[in-house]
Amino acid sequence: MKKRGKLGSIIYIAICFAFFYIPIIVTMVFSFNSSKSLTRFTGFSLKWYQALVEDRNIMSAVGVSLSIAVIATAVATILGTITAIGLSRNRKVVKEWLINVNNIPIMNPEIVTAIGLMILFSSMKIDRGYVTMLLAHICFCTPYVITSVYPKVRSLDPNLANAAMDLGATPFQALTKVIVPMIKPGIYAGMLLSFTMSLDDFVISYFVTGNGVANISIVVYNMTKRTNPTINALSAIVIVIIIVTLLIVNLVPEAVKKRQEKTAEKNKKLIQEKIK
Repeated sequence: MKKRGKLGSIIYIAICFAFFYIPIIVTMVFSFNSSKSLTRFTGFSLKWYQALVEDRNIMSAVGVSLSIAVIATAVATILGTITAIGLSRNRKVVKEWLINVNNIPIMNPEIVTAIGLMILFSSMKIDRGYVTMLLAHICFCTPYVITSVYPKVRSLDPNLANAAMDLGATPFQALTKVIVPMIKPGIYAGMLLSFTMSLDDFVISYFVTGNGVANISIVVYNMTKRTNPTINALSAIVIVIIIVTLLIVNLVPEAVKKRQEKTAEKNKKLIQEKIK
């Protein structure tokens, strides 16, 4: 019975992996197809990548996506980090209530958030376009940063900042030289997660954009309405960017943690040597 259960689990996992990853592999393989066929591979070619670079609409969308992702990530990281540090200093009841409020945009269906932001911008008579898309991305990225940073802040000794100030540091120095370095893994994770979410977003971007402004996701959606092999090349590039970002999200915090542990161990040895 145990062997059958184990075999069933392996088969189930294999089916899940196949369901999720085979379409990605097929998309990347057919981005190098020499013909327009989306079902039959006839030969290796880079012409769809060349067509992608020569298409002004696609390159404009890439520029919009990258610029919005970078700006939204930077602003969301700053706002989210400050908010997470501020939350840790509140009373327990207020803290828990605010954390639950922060989780609402994450759990909320994107379509609800998108319609809400669209109505907000319309009621404020803000023309939909680049600015509204940027503001929307900052809004939905910030909760992810708070969620990533807050556990790191909560794990710190609450007296660290006070101890630094007792030793002569200003509140700003205590924040930047004591608190921030110790929560860097959470900040990096939140920052890279925000970048991935912003780059990948379609639903919210579609509802809040206008004036001909489109990101990569909107362009890909429009390309699905007609047979265009360039979509495979564009999708492959997006997949690679997201995979690289996710690898960094997982590897950077671990590398920073190991570096901090080595530094702490080195400092400990130096202190012990001085005592001797």
